[in-house]
Amino acid sequence: MKRFSLVIGLIAALVLAGCGDSSFEQKNDSNETGYSKAVNYTITGIEPGAGITVTTEKAIEAYDSLHGWTLEQSSTAAMAIELDKAMKARKPIIITGWNPHWTFAKYPDMKYLEDPKGIYGGVEEIRTLARKGLQEDKPEAYKILDQFHWEVEDMEEIMYESNETGEDIAEVAKKWVANNSDKVKEWTEGINDVDGVKIELVSTPWDSERASASVLKEVMEQKGFQVSITPVDVAVMFESIAGGDGDATLAAWLPITHKDFYDSYKDDFDDLGANLEGAKIGLVVPAYMDIDSIEDLEPNE
Repeated sequence: MKRFSLVIGLIAALVLAGCGDSSFEQKNDSNETGYSKAVNYTITGIEPGAGITVTTEKAIEAYDSLHGWTLEQSSTAAMAIELDKAMKARKPIIITGWNPHWTFAKYPDMKYLEDPKGIYGGVEEIRTLARKGLQEDKPEAYKILDQFHWEVEDMEEIMYESNETGEDIAEVAKKWVANNSDKVKEWTEGINDVDGVKIELVSTPWDSERASASVLKEVMEQKGFQVSITPVDVAVMFESIAGGDGDATLAAWLPITHKDFYDSYKDDFDDLGANLEGAKIGLVVPAYMDIDSIEDLEPNE
């Protein structure tokens, strides 16, 4: 009888183990194929009118896998909060992401979804644009703007420290300038000191652009310039430089993100080239999500 009970127990254990394995596999299958439903066919985005917002709206139209999806537009800060919640709980989330951004410094295991249609483009660069006539009016300012160039890691370092410490980006930028004299020396080579020459940098209000504008403001003020930073949305930024209302911007993302704005005004400003290379935008997910491409998603039907 004892032997019979032992056999029955072993059989029961095997059956339960088999059920457990099946359930585990089903759960894994659900995780692999059910992300679209899990995120409620919603992409967590940022501000309306932002370059990545406009591009994502185009992606939703272009991809069958995004048919019926919603782009939730709010703010960069709100997107970061939702990302933080999801990462801590290891829940699925799809965001409009870009780097340089402090989220990639905080969560280096995030990944871009492949974009077979090329809607988001490849690697981008952030360019410096100056108003027509600046080179003649304020040659020292024009030259330092032309010589300004830094790396993705530099920008992310400032944004990450600001986010972690709560210190304003402008203050972190001042410390960064003090600790990176070699780079500053390259930007200011051949630049004569001036006496209170006013320069207005027009920029978008995002942390990446606040970092670059704040760094250059500090460097230029050390050379005697009086620098102001005016935060505006992307459309106004291009209009301001093209119309001569602002002196320069460090915040033009090309060739894709701000292409429409750039093409509209390209004859009305000086393009000084890239101040940062290796930028990127696209749909981003945590690495624990077993998905690789936008086309792996499912339409909301």
